[in-house]
Amino acid sequence: MDFFDATRAFERWMAQRIPIVKPDLAQKHRRMAESPFVFLRGTFYRWVQLWPGVCAALADAPVVPTVGDLHVENFGTWRDLEGRLVWGVNDVDEACALPYTADLVRLSTSAVLAVREHHFDLTQGDLCDAVLEGYTTSLERGGRPFVLAENRRWLRRIALNELRDPATFWPKFDVLPSASGEIPHAALRSTLPEPRLPYRVVRRVAGVGSLGRRRVVALAEWHGGRIAREAKAWLPSAAVWATGRTSIAVGGGSLLERAVRAPDPFVRIQGGWIVRRLAPDCSRIELSDLPKVRDELKLLRAMGTETANFHVSNPRAIRNDLKRRPRRWLERAAVAMADAVDAEWRRWVKQGA
Repeated sequence: MDFFDATRAFERWMAQRIPIVKPDLAQKHRRMAESPFVFLRGTFYRWVQLWPGVCAALADAPVVPTVGDLHVENFGTWRDLEGRLVWGVNDVDEACALPYTADLVRLSTSAVLAVREHHFDLTQGDLCDAVLEGYTTSLERGGRPFVLAENRRWLRRIALNELRDPATFWPKFDVLPSASGEIPHAALRSTLPEPRLPYRVVRRVAGVGSLGRRRVVALAEWHGGRIAREAKAWLPSAAVWATGRTSIAVGGGSLLERAVRAPDPFVRIQGGWIVRRLAPDCSRIELSDLPKVRDELKLLRAMGTETANFHVSNPRAIRNDLKRRPRRWLERAAVAMADAVDAEWRRWVKQGA
């Protein structure tokens, strides 16, 4: 099955499970042509098919609950029950059971593509070393949450840069059109501070991989300030489609419950929707959001650390497997996958899809 056949088959599978927003899906296809990095973000369904062949030597690694669609733009911030600012993986829509190496290779591949597109000023070897160093150290410690209070002030400065200011954040929602069709009122109200609080529901287009799914936002005023709750149509991981199985043994909710982290109290899967709080300090951090002055190796070590926070269910097996891996295995795998992604992206662009 080539990439084009895979895309058609995956989108048919999606349409059998949820209503598809066709204009958003067309936008996804256009966005995938922007760059190999954006293409990677939009095609986890193809990644699950490709990586066991390209990285065959890594496919026998211990299987653990994984993020699946892990990449350098799948990190963000939220507030925990104590109101503390927390940093970590932002999206677990593609959670599934895979070899632990799959998350590490995908994260490192995205970083390699980011280097090639001049988002990071690092060597491929250095970035893979940083990811693996953070991962192994965190695994030895049994995981380590990222609470951005008195510690990790360098990461707090990245998370709270000027591009995430409320004056910049909220006006983006004012121009969004009102939502029509099915509105998951019960799911949205369940996360509001007052169940009877009036709100306006708008249609939002965001992300890359999830384009094509319905996404709505409830906007309200509460005690003199603005609040927002987003609901996105839930779909099983693309790994279910890729393997032909009815399930992949783990979902986003169970993955978050097992992870070592200060949880986001607003994230839940309810009635076929994934609901979360949106705010200037509760959203994904994209490469364009990063301040110009930043320690990129430190950031990638943190991403490796956070990856281990999801893999701590089987640390001994992972550590034993890591010991038998040859030197620079992660770099070779990430470069090979980056080359494979780039080749498919070039075919996508050439076909004018």
